[in-house]
Amino acid sequence: MTFEQYRQEIECTLSPYRAHHSVCVAQEAVRLARRYGADVQKAQTAGILHDSTKELPPEEQLQMIEEFGIILSQVEKRSPKLLHAISGMAAAQTRFGVSDGEILGAIRYHTTARAGMTLLEKVVCLADYISADRSYDGVEKLRESAYRDLDGTLIECLAFTIGELSQKQSLIHPDTVEAYNSLILSRG
Repeated sequence: MTFEQYRQEIECTLSPYRAHHSVCVAQEAVRLARRYGADVQKAQTAGILHDSTKELPPEEQLQMIEEFGIILSQVEKRSPKLLHAISGMAAAQTRFGVSDGEILGAIRYHTTARAGMTLLEKVVCLADYISADRSYDGVEKLRESAYRDLDGTLIECLAFTIGELSQKQSLIHPDTVEAYNSLILSRG
């Protein structure tokens, strides 16, 4: 499928808000990919598809994940907001015909991140944090720093997520903590 076909499908299946967000993430992913030398087409595809299952009921997402043969961790089972990244990866492969492992990985880890992220995974994860439709306190600063220091900005984003989740006494996915630690260690 072409990007335009993906976009049309997303606009037909997601709410206008979520479809707009997906387009914004795809656009930001393209800009970040150009800046850091990632594959632009893969970034655009992962960006438009990253939230393709976000509005499905958790039961439906769990069924997709089970049919795909993925075994969830205890944290994933108890964190419904994480399911869409996993079910989205499954949908990208089964519904949208994506077979590229880099694109699938970028969709899978756009929410939690992980240690040893690929450049494409970093680009899509960060694009989701700073896309044009985001308006939280500090996003402008992150948008500026994203084009100077990809890893440093990801560290800031992950620290924000970890801090916010810990304040709410919510579960924190081990992949997020490992991503944060991995990025800190890689900086020396």
